[in-house]
Amino acid sequence: MKRYLGVDLHRNCFTVCTLGEDGKSELKKWSIHSLGEFAQQVQASDAVAVEATGNARHFCQALKERGCRLVVVNPHQFQVVSRSVKKTDAHDAKTLAEFLAKDMLPEVRLKEDLPAEMASLLQTRDKLVKLRTTLKNKINNLLAARGILLARESLSTEKGLEQVLQTDVGELARVELVVLVEQIRHLTQGIAKLEAAIKKQGPKLPGYESLKSIKGIGDVGGSTLLSAIGDINDFASEGKLAAYFGIVPRVANSNETERSGRITKRGNKLGRTAL
Repeated sequence: MKRYLGVDLHRNCFTVCTLGEDGKSELKKWSIHSLGEFAQQVQASDAVAVEATGNARHFCQALKERGCRLVVVNPHQFQVVSRSVKKTDAHDAKTLAEFLAKDMLPEVRLKEDLPAEMASLLQTRDKLVKLRTTLKNKINNLLAARGILLARESLSTEKGLEQVLQTDVGELARVELVVLVEQIRHLTQGIAKLEAAIKKQGPKLPGYESLKSIKGIGDVGGSTLLSAIGDINDFASEGKLAAYFGIVPRVANSNETERSGRITKRGNKLGRTAL
């Protein structure tokens, strides 16, 4: 008998609703440490649905060898769970199982390991770069409040950071500047390590050399786009790929009137920024 398993997944546990073709259901809560034991009970004829959360990849990899159908659900498109007035693990798992049985779940793909790992690495780099920019702005504002104006790119060099430490400011402001400069230096070192890894692993992504041949696309930009795209065959058309990046216009059709608005900005933000 075919079974439909809805899984409400958390970091340390998950609740499974097993729904049979006869309509009978069974609920069970598992510790995440028992994932291997749970996987052994999954049959090849089963269908399993789980929302795309932070550890959904780890969960799916544990079940991959079982040969079952795995459905990773897009939580932004499937809002039956998020908007439910009854928000319990058991209820959410049962809802997933019921919609899985009806084949009414919006699926989201899981990328291969390398694109997924590169995407994570690039997101970390992006966060560190933004944090470094925030700290540089803090230094500029701190000195500007004391009538000291810095050249726009002066904080991008070691010489510029040293000059900041030599400025004539009060005792408390000096402590602040020393800490800010130290953090900027540490962030720069970390970003350099990430970029070295990007430069080393990026060429392993399919299409890397072709993309790099385009003027203006470097190691980071090329890796960002390719890690965001993953398998290009996942997209049926150019329009689907553009929609994935959120660079297609909003469209409102009513009767014979068609209106196009600004781009949707839905989808991969880092990839859209790279474009």
